Amino acid sequence: MEILRYAAFTHTPDGGNPAGVVLDADHLDATDMQAIAARIGYAETAFIVRRTPGAATIRYFAPEAEVPFCGHATIATGIALAEREGTGRLLLSTPVGRIDLVTDRVGDRLMASLVTVEPRVEGIDGAVRGRLLQHLRLAEGDLDADLPVLLSYAGNVHPIVAVRDAAVLRNLDYDYEGLKALMAAQGWGATVAVVHRTSPLVFEARNPFPPGGVREDPATGSAAASLGAYLRERAEVAPPATLTVHQGGDVGRPSVITVGIPATGGMTVSGGAVRIPP
Repeated sequence: MEILRYAAFTHTPDGGNPAGVVLDADHLDATDMQAIAARIGYAETAFIVRRTPGAATIRYFAPEAEVPFCGHATIATGIALAEREGTGRLLLSTPVGRIDLVTDRVGDRLMASLVTVEPRVEGIDGAVRGRLLQHLRLAEGDLDADLPVLLSYAGNVHPIVAVRDAAVLRNLDYDYEGLKALMAAQGWGATVAVVHRTSPLVFEARNPFPPGGVREDPATGSAAASLGAYLRERAEVAPPATLTVHQGGDVGRPSVITVGIPATGGMTVSGGAVRIPP
């Protein structure tokens, strides 16, 4: 069995978010997949099973748990397949629904794009919001008053927490165990998207990921998609629009995620990925 290692949402192996990729996982069960993901230690590892021409089933495992959907591991999988078999389209069956994955060559680089499931945005209980801010060690004065804390879904539920300036984002120092317990109680299995708006369509982000056993995610495609859905729902953008999310610089792995925001339907998440040398 070949376990590939890619960095997604970057063009250099020392940037972006590392992902494991197993392109032929038909012989593995969930216990095997979880053990492999734990051994690799990346935020997620993607496993392709039941592949047929133009379609496949994919599962995602973090070091401590299976997750329903993962943007960066999907992008990495697309690039891995394109390098071996050429560019094209693949319809993925995921635990959250169908994901359309397209790869293409742009100049001398391979790029991948995925279209998420239909997003939704909803409010957050006041007491839960209070505990979330407590565990993030953020005060009300740290928040961007124009962008309220909400829950946004584009494959995973992500609390969107917008802070007022870059210094607050840089100084983020959260209670790992407290946030992990809160997220487990709420059924939030992915990251918290702590973001700062630098211009109407450009954001910086940091993504704590306690449910997966990861301190901080360097690039989170599903969170970027959820942010795009949040901005559309609140009429902060005029679709069609393109959102750019910068992430990972605070953990030494800078990344850039591009999100296409249509007037209706799923978000389009795009980026590159490169092999991580052995």
